[in-house]
Order: sequence, then C-alpha cells, then structure tokens
Amino acid sequence: MSPLELLERENRELTARLVEVTAAAARNDDVRRKTQERELALLGANSLPQLIDLLQAGLRKSFHLDAVSLVLQDPQHEMRHLLSGEPASAGGRGVLFVDSMVSLAPQLARLERPWFGPFNEAEHAGLVQSRLVASLALVPLRRGEQLDGLLVFGSRDANRFTPDLASDYMAHLGIIAAICLENAVNRARLVRSGLTDFLTGFHNRRYMQARLREELARAQRDKGTVACLMIDVDHFKPLNDAHGHLAGDSVLREVARRIDSQIRVSDTGARFGGDEFAVVLPGGQARDAEALGRRVLRTVSGTLVPVAPGVTATITLSIGVAVAAPESTTRDLKLLAERLIAEADAALYKSKAAGRNCVTASATIVT
Repeated sequence: MSPLELLERENRELTARLVEVTAAAARNDDVRRKTQERELALLGANSLPQLIDLLQAGLRKSFHLDAVSLVLQDPQHEMRHLLSGEPASAGGRGVLFVDSMVSLAPQLARLERPWFGPFNEAEHAGLVQSRLVASLALVPLRRGEQLDGLLVFGSRDANRFTPDLASDYMAHLGIIAAICLENAVNRARLVRSGLTDFLTGFHNRRYMQARLREELARAQRDKGTVACLMIDVDHFKPLNDAHGHLAGDSVLREVARRIDSQIRVSDTGARFGGDEFAVVLPGGQARDAEALGRRVLRTVSGTLVPVAPGVTATITLSIGVAVAAPESTTRDLKLLAERLIAEADAALYKSKAAGRNCVTASATIVT
C-alpha cells in the first residue's frame, strides 16, 4: 500500500472516529439538557405519589426510554404505608420496594456511581419489568453514604447506554432524586401524623374529633342528628402479651380494614387510641348505628384473623352507640362532641359487662 493510500485510510478512520465522538457528545449534551429539565420538575413535586410518577413516567417520556424502573430501599415499610392510602392511580405502582439492596443483588449495594452497559439477563432480569432492552443505565439514589434506591433506565438500542457515556449528569440526577424522595417522605409523614394513624391508615383521634364538631354544626343547622360508635377489641391485651406487639399491630390493622369495609363514604372511621376505634355517622339515628355495629361485629368475628405465622384467632368487639341532636341554642359544640363520645363510651362498657361481642345503644339523646 502506497503512502498516499495509507494516509487516505488513516484519514477515513479519523473521520469515522470524529463522527462517533461528535455523535456521543451530541447525545451527552441532549441528555444533560433533559436531565436538568427533569431535575427542576422533581424539585417542584408536591407529593410522594407525584414524585414517584415523575421518576417513572416523567423520565421515561423525557429521555424516550423503553423501560424505567424505580427500586426503593424501605426496610421499615414506611414508604409503602405512606402510599397505602393513596388512590390506585397514584404513585407506588410499578415501584420495586426492597428491605435491603443486598437482598436484591449484592453488587448494587456497593454501586457508588452510575453504571452504563449491556443488559444481562442473569444480573438485570429483576430490575426491569420489560425484558425488551439491550442496554441499561443504573443510577444510584444516594445521600452521602446512604443508598436510598436505584433508578434503572432501559433502551432497546444497544448503543444507548455505553461505558463511554458521560456519567456526571446522571450522578447528579441520582443525588437530586434522593433528596427529593427524602423531602417528599418527610412531607407525607407530617400529613399522616396530623390526620392519620400511621399503624392502621385510619384517621386519628384528632381528625375524628374535628369532623365530629363539623357534623354537629351541620346537624344543628339542618335540625338533624349525628350518631357515634365507640368500638373496643375484646381481650386484646392477652393476645398482645401472648404473641407480641407485632401480632397486636397486625390485628389492629385487620380490624381497621374490616370496619372500613362496612362504613359509608360519608362516615368517618378513626383509631381513637390503643385498641379502641370510633365511627361518626352524619345524619345517623340509633337504629342506623346499631345496624352498622352488628355488620361490623359479623365482619370482624365471622372470619379468622391472622395473628402470627401459622396462628389465627377469632376477634370479637364490644360496641357502644350514642346519638346527638344539637339544639339551636347550643354554642359549645366541642363540649357537645365530648359528651356524645362519653355517652357512646358508657354504652360500650355496658356491652363489655354484658359479655362482650355485642352492641349496646344509649337510650339518652345528647343535646
């Protein structure tokens, strides 16, 4: 080969390499710009479900990806609890929650920087829902030394994510996403702590008392009534002592779920404290509340409740019912609410005295 031919070949090789480098730089610049746009969107998320949706559907659309998975380390199941009360369409669907990244894949727990490379069935099958991917980007969600999870980007294009792709912008995206997750979880905690019982997902006592005052005010305007049920789990302490607090927590969650299955959308169910629950029925009469109480009894006691691995138990309840009919001259609705609860509570203790597993209605109309 002549010197001129050698020079022409080198020139062609250099030109091809320049085209490759230019194309890679263009891809990097495009991804960097889109990453910055998505970071701003993540920082503007108003809730945990919205943030999760942005991390999944939002990033998939922005980067024109074939698959996006979100893996979140949730050892105490807190995020799962925080999302449990959201609508089915809210964030949380498609998220892979793990108690430990090590349990998913030991190498992921040690991932310090984004990894780009080919899809490997043996190593990556559990990370992406769609297996129609040829290359992956694994982006760790880190806050300092803390690994919160992993973003998995998948593409059918084998050259979309290659080791020579610049990773700084992806690393920054992972840091921003981890910080946004922490902030969203903290906001969700505040909302839940103010309105919801964390253990059962039911409303808490504070919320129930506020709703009760609102319904009493409405009943006063409309010359109507409000019914209240106080519900206590029978023999809860012996069960808790015998099987432990985790078993007791499981029973309370199941009782709350079964009560919730029987109440109307307009009713308000709450965990009042300990093993005691309450339900407020706007416009309810004593017969309505008694009928609801009997349905709740059948629902809770009719099917065995899982208590511990391999252990089930029949759970019964004691229920008290009271009704308030606010007079037009009543000014202290807070005091009226307290009297209504006390009357229902007194009826509850009559149910206990009568042998438990029954409903007792107070004969007194609270005014």
